[in-house]
Amino acid sequence: MSKRAFTPTFKLEVLKACEDGFYTLSEIMKKYKVSKSAIKDWKYKLDTYGASGLQESSTCKRYTKELKLSAVRDCVSGQYSINEAVKKYEVSSTSVLRKWIKKYNSHSEFKDTAKGRSNTMTKRKKTNWEERIHIARHCLKNGKDYQQSANTYEVSYQQVYQWVKKYESGGDEALKDKRGKKKEEAQLTPEEKMELQMKKLERENERLRAENLFLKKLEEVERRRR
Repeated sequence: MSKRAFTPTFKLEVLKACEDGFYTLSEIMKKYKVSKSAIKDWKYKLDTYGASGLQESSTCKRYTKELKLSAVRDCVSGQYSINEAVKKYEVSSTSVLRKWIKKYNSHSEFKDTAKGRSNTMTKRKKTNWEERIHIARHCLKNGKDYQQSANTYEVSYQQVYQWVKKYESGGDEALKDKRGKKKEEAQLTPEEKMELQMKKLERENERLRAENLFLKKLEEVERRRR
């Protein structure tokens, strides 16, 4: 299927058709001439960034070599999955990060794609534990209006989104800054390391289930109509 340029309005129309359930996934793909992966990507961007996430950038996103290395090292160390790193560093897609990992494994040198970070990254600022809790609770009280909370507390949309998700899954403790724990993990017993690894796998499985829930719902509708 050839690549086409889609407007935000068109993407919203496709996603609404999926949510309505009047058509099967195959019928929607045929009617709108879009791929399953495109629908999944649009759904993720809508849920994560709001309607603005459906807009195509007129320029390539810019990353520093430091950001690329940090994202890759988080993945290869096992501290973050690819999806987690994409969200943490606001990389445009998992395919971009996979290319960086491949380049890293081939011992190629990273270079800046531009001077400094992108605009979305410069909006990020340091916060303490209490501030993250307060912002997450504020966002939840206001119907998960991530953009409004980001503007109110002068942080990025993505920061608010991450804090709310962590707060929902683990409460106040989940918003603690866990950087610097790698040294402590090295001192764990084999049994404790195994337990930690199992917990990581459980979180990854839960994340994958959440990401696929939208398309599974469509596939179930399609099976019922056969």
